[in-house]
Amino acid sequence: QVRLVESGGGLVQAGGSLRLSCQASGSTIIVVAMGWIRRAPGKEREFVGAIRWSGDTTYYADSVKGRFTISRDNAKNTVYLQMNSLQPEDTGVYYCAASPYRLDNYAYWGQGTQVTVSS
Repeated sequence: QVRLVESGGGLVQAGGSLRLSCQASGSTIIVVAMGWIRRAPGKEREFVGAIRWSGDTTYYADSVKGRFTISRDNAKNTVYLQMNSLQPEDTGVYYCAASPYRLDNYAYWGQGTQVTVSS
């Protein structure tokens, strides 16, 4: 089991920044990658980005490339999502998720944190 706890959401004006954190605990040894996925009101879940648990490889959705950065602090078992130049369309609930054993296998999810960007 991998437990995930997100924090850092909130309300920000367009053009502003927020940093989300996701702390993992439990059987993190099985984790291959950590991802961020968001759900905007009335829309399907959308992959935002991911980072491998070891190494520095990151992946981003086209919609956030150049604005969002994912990083990791293995000593703290924490993954971060730095969001800059936020726009109203970035509004939604942001979830972190852990992918065990292989990529794109998000089996463990956090509770989500709300991000609201006002225009």
